[in-house]
Amino acid sequence: MTKKVLIVEDDKDLHELVRVVLTREGYEVADAFNAIEGLQELNSAEVDLALLDIMMPGMDGLEMLQRLRVTHPQLRVIMMTAMSTPEAAVSALREHACDFLAKPFDIEDLLKSVRTAFELDPQEISVEVLSARPDWIELRVACDPAAIEPLERIMAQLKTDLPPTTREQITYAFREMLRNAIEHGGKNDPSQTIEVGYLRTPRVILYRIKDPGQGFKIESLYHSALMNPDGDPVHHERVRDEMGLRPGGFGILIARDMVDEMIYNERHNEVMLIKYLDGES
Repeated sequence: MTKKVLIVEDDKDLHELVRVVLTREGYEVADAFNAIEGLQELNSAEVDLALLDIMMPGMDGLEMLQRLRVTHPQLRVIMMTAMSTPEAAVSALREHACDFLAKPFDIEDLLKSVRTAFELDPQEISVEVLSARPDWIELRVACDPAAIEPLERIMAQLKTDLPPTTREQITYAFREMLRNAIEHGGKNDPSQTIEVGYLRTPRVILYRIKDPGQGFKIESLYHSALMNPDGDPVHHERVRDEMGLRPGGFGILIARDMVDEMIYNERHNEVMLIKYLDGES
């Protein structure tokens, strides 16, 4: 069955571009040029996904998202905006947006976001928000690889005031540890969840990621670059090939170099990533 996408965007040129691209991909498209029109369309027709601009005259996209959740609690929603602020990201999280696209975005990023939104079952793979403040966020996230990139994009909006290099380092470390938690700790099982915490002060950013697995011992990670013997930087690649694992094994090693401190609990199923910000914000 053809999926129907509602575009709520007041920029007519961008609106038309998105419409053409989605139509070409085989989606049925409904149009609204402000939030009131968007809510009216949702009340009169079945919609599978809504693309909402945040900055619109009158009612903005965040208020529209809050209102539509009353009658459409399971509707997939992707936020689009040039207003990349922690407050906008937190609001999107609180109202269970699937993704957060910062303008200007590539068409391929848009299409990937739409496809990913349809891969996620809103009843089974939603993000449970335990705390939603720009300086303190706590989430429970289903162990589904499809949830990684959307969550990463939303969380990236919390660090837009940082220098690009620092932002990229923290984002890389977070993504690698999130991927490890979902893939290895949660075994890519959407019925399992991981806990994600984010704490921001003027001097530090701290991420906490806890998976449902039994943990591991560092000395058992023969397939990781962490355990390469001196003088043999590709030893782990031969081990991975013998084990039938995909290429890789550098994630923990590189992530550790991207932050100032990486601390595991005793079981190694929970990790903290710490980045000091003195003089950077």
